[in-house]
Amino acid sequence: MQHHERRNAKWEYRRNSFNFGEIMHDITNSSKQSNESLHPPVLAIVEPLLLLRTCIMNILRRELDELDILDMATVQGLDCTSARDVRLVVLSIADKLIGDPSVEDDLAFVAECCPNAAVAVLSNHDDEPTVQAAMQRGVRGFLSTSLPIEIAIACLRLVLVGGVYRPSPAAEMNKMLDFEPPDARGLASAYLINEGAGLAIERSVTDFTPREQHVLAELELGLPNKLIAAKLNLSESTVKMHIQHIMRKCAAHNRTEAVLRWRGRLPAQSRGVEPAALMPETR
Repeated sequence: MQHHERRNAKWEYRRNSFNFGEIMHDITNSSKQSNESLHPPVLAIVEPLLLLRTCIMNILRRELDELDILDMATVQGLDCTSARDVRLVVLSIADKLIGDPSVEDDLAFVAECCPNAAVAVLSNHDDEPTVQAAMQRGVRGFLSTSLPIEIAIACLRLVLVGGVYRPSPAAEMNKMLDFEPPDARGLASAYLINEGAGLAIERSVTDFTPREQHVLAELELGLPNKLIAAKLNLSESTVKMHIQHIMRKCAAHNRTEAVLRWRGRLPAQSRGVEPAALMPETR
């Protein structure tokens, strides 16, 4: 009888221990989830110059408020982020080349300290050899300091969702921006279309939905579909659909012509008049 009681007590102890282990596991998981909710994903800026670093940080905190923006003068500051979810490290290299030993050391340190983070480089150069060298070293975003801030933000958003941004070679720049140089004779004839065409433009502009107006504003900046999608949090196919609607409402054959009509530089097409000789849309 005593042996039976001791065995029951032993099993009761084991069961209580098992339950205690489950409880501690649940508490640990809850604590971990709570910490993750308290600490959003991190975007780290590495910029030696305090004034420039502060300006960049303030802009990113306003535009990317879903992230915790951390700033530091050197990559060694990343040591304090070991327990954080670092999604992107923006490394400013100023006038240094990618092959500079100090830059290569910084990239190696970032890869070791934040292995799951993407890296974007902020450089005063945008020549093809420098860009190519950065891409070969695993950089996912190459931002020139000559970029407008709107495009730079869109580039960072693209990298954050797994994309890659790099300036195109000069020979491909027109293609990247979907710019088709118009034929001068075609433009000349278009300017001579009837004076009442301006009313048609105004009527078509008022027909744009708010989202189409947002997309058209990005087209004016020369952004390609992928960056427009990243900036407006849309899919690329949705952006293409909006562009098609914009072109139809502007009676335009491509995005360049649509932007020109939006700006009032070209009148809307009237019936029976040959359109301006613009190259077909390639996107």
